[in-house]
This record gives sequence, C-alpha cells and structure tokens, in this order.
Amino acid sequence: MLIEFTVGNYRSIREKKTLSFEASSQKDYPNNVIEKDGYKLLKSIVIYGANSSGKSNILTAIEKMKIIVEESFTLSTADKINTSPFLLNAESAKSPSSFEVLFLIEGIRYRYAFEVNETEVYSEYLYINESKIGTEKMLFARVYDKIEVTKHFTEGEGIEDRTKNNTLFLTVVNQFNGPISKKIIDWFNSLEIFSGIDHKDKKFITSHFLRDKVMLAKIKDFLSSLTLGFQDIKDTNKNDFFAKSIKTVHKKFDKNGKLIGTIDFDLVEQESSGTNKIYDMAGLIVYSLVYGKFVGIDELDAKLHPLLTQAIVKLFHEVETNHYNSQLVFSTHDTNLLNACLFRRDQIYFTEKNELEETDLYSLSEYIDDEGKKVRNDSSLEKNYIAGRYGAIPYIGDFEKLIN
Repeated sequence: MLIEFTVGNYRSIREKKTLSFEASSQKDYPNNVIEKDGYKLLKSIVIYGANSSGKSNILTAIEKMKIIVEESFTLSTADKINTSPFLLNAESAKSPSSFEVLFLIEGIRYRYAFEVNETEVYSEYLYINESKIGTEKMLFARVYDKIEVTKHFTEGEGIEDRTKNNTLFLTVVNQFNGPISKKIIDWFNSLEIFSGIDHKDKKFITSHFLRDKVMLAKIKDFLSSLTLGFQDIKDTNKNDFFAKSIKTVHKKFDKNGKLIGTIDFDLVEQESSGTNKIYDMAGLIVYSLVYGKFVGIDELDAKLHPLLTQAIVKLFHEVETNHYNSQLVFSTHDTNLLNACLFRRDQIYFTEKNELEETDLYSLSEYIDDEGKKVRNDSSLEKNYIAGRYGAIPYIGDFEKLIN
C-alpha cells in the first residue's frame, strides 16, 4: 500500500511536493480509511485544479518513477534516462529530478528514493522500518558512484561495482535475485497509472482478463452494476485480443415491445465513447479491487456521467467491494463529487500554479482561510471551491473584448 509519494523538479513541479495517503485524525467517513499494521491510510485521493495547473503531472510523476525503475537495468551506458526537469528556471533546468515513495509490503515499511538527470543517477537510497513504532534502518545509500551497503542488506554486498552511472542500484541487486529488491520491484510493477482520455491501449487488458473465469465474472458484475444498456459482453475471438472481437449483447423486441431475442453490437463501432472508456478501464479497476493494488487515473470523469464516476469511487470506499485494501488516486474537473458525501477533507487535494508557473499541491485538510481557520467538515465544498475559496480554479478573462 502507498503511504506517501514525493516529487521535485519534474515538469511543472519545481519544489518538492508530497501526496500523502496517511489519514489525519478527523473522524468522518471511517470506511474511507484502511487500518492495518498500525497505519491508517486513505483508500482514495482526488485531485482538483485548473487546466494546466499540474494535476496530471502528479500522476505522471508516479508513473515516471515506476518506468525509471522498470527500465533502469536495460539501459546501456550510452542510453538516456527519460526525465523532464522544470525548465522555466535556469537552475532547476540543469538539476536532477527527485522521486521518493513510502509504502508497505507485508506490514513492513520501505522508503525508497532517487535523483536522476538524463545521463546519471545523482543519489539513491533505501530504508526499512519493520513496524510503525520501530526505528528506520538504512539498507543502502548512494551518491553518484559511491554506494554504501549496510549489514541489513546483505543481498547488495559485492554488487556495488557492477552498477553503471545511469542505472539504479536496486535494479542491479534484483538481477542477482535479492529477495528485498525483488519485493520492491514487484511492488512498482503492480502500480497502474493511466489516462482517462487516451485509454484505448488498456482495452486489450480487459479483453485479456475476459479469458480468466474469476475476472470474467467480476468484470461482468462491474459492468452490470453500472447499467450501461446491454445485458452481457462477450469475446467472439478466442485466440487474439482484438478490440473488434468484443460484443455487447442487447435485448431485441418486436413491434409490440415483446422480447424476441438478443442482438450483438460491436463495442468499438456501435457503443458510445463513454461505454468504451468504461470497458477499457474495467480490467484494471476490477484487478485492483480483486488483488488489492494501487491504481491512478488522470481525468477519471472524462466522457462519464457524474453518477458513474461516483459509482466507481464508491467501489474503492465500500468494505463490501474493497476487501483487500486497494487504493485509488485520480484527477477530475467534476465538482459534483465534492457535495456527494464521498470524501474526507484529507482525501481532497488541489493543484495551483504561482506567478513563476510552478505547481503547488495541497490538501483541503491543510488549507487555512483568510481568517486563519481550517475548513469545517460541514462546509459546502463544491460551492466554496467554485467561488475560489480554496484556490486552484482558472482565471477567466474579459470575454467582451473578443466581440467588441
């Protein structure tokens, strides 16, 4: 489970910003909190902000850290590390991007971080804490090509000199079958981040899961619960994962409205863009809920009715549908969610750019108004947000100039 993610000097994010899943002391919506191994963690986080405020970059940063970890060992000495520093400042444009994550695996907390530019790893470290009240211990720390391995990380001993300047030490240790490093690499591999706008590449994942009996039943239950107008869904090609082999099954009636059978529709050609989006997302959402994984979705609400968006979020909050501590983070412009009795204040985050075009990230539970007061739990969140009380809204210019 994810506890905390911090990123700095990446795209529009110059100073380090943290997205925390650690629940605050507030008591409302207890079902939205996971209590496990001494930790209280949020099941979901929603991010609001104006267009170009950087909310997508928060999600992209999580994905970027995952990709750097996954691709690191495959790089040759001449290959570039694909990262994007904040370019609107002369100093940061030449500085490394930083990524840090705190997470739980089997009740043990790990803290892993690195700083990279396109040619080398500046720093990297891994810490472990075996209990909530225990003391954090260093496993290894690296500055450029100098790597210190402690007695708590014997799997890394003797491998230091096999690590290239542009390669993460963690991924090198994993190649030599280090048990701790493997757990961490597997955790990164389990993260899923995708776009709610450009999501067609996820269609084959859902189609793949239709071949599994357990996942097939779960996906059908998920689609059925959203009442999308069709009775069933089926894959007519049993050998390949072609999008056009997916059919939705609709009822067919005679002229008097009597049911006379069913008819198949081609998912891609005959169903709406919203229905296609839900199908594309279904595999990863259901997989996350069934196996207790983390999923991030940029622009979750795009193409969806607000009630459908609410229904998807509720799947992660309700005990009956989230047995295994799955977590969701998503960005949205759907302000209806703020008044839908879905979120605690510590689950609501905002992004806003300052005059230097740098992204700020803050939660509603941290927000202090002009009178020095925190937001009350009975506040009209949607109304106050639209009115600009919490910031993170677009500035609209004078449209009269366009017609005069």
